[in-house]
Amino acid sequence: MDRDWTAYTKGLLRAEMARRQITYKGLVDKLAAIGISETEANLRNKISRGSFTGAFLIQCLSAMGVTTLHLEG
Repeated sequence: MDRDWTAYTKGLLRAEMARRQITYKGLVDKLAAIGISETEANLRNKISRGSFTGAFLIQCLSAMGVTTLHLEG
């Protein structure tokens, strides 16, 4: 299957934010609580471009309290 993995990954992160009603500012605060410093503008840009590492994705998911992730087959 030919998939745009960048779009899929940023969509996954945005969906988890929406599911938990977490804003970009809220995610900045949650990341700060686990020792990761980001500005709201930088976070918006990273997610919009999809230019983040797998480690950053896991950090965001962890900060939001995501314990289970369902991926499309």
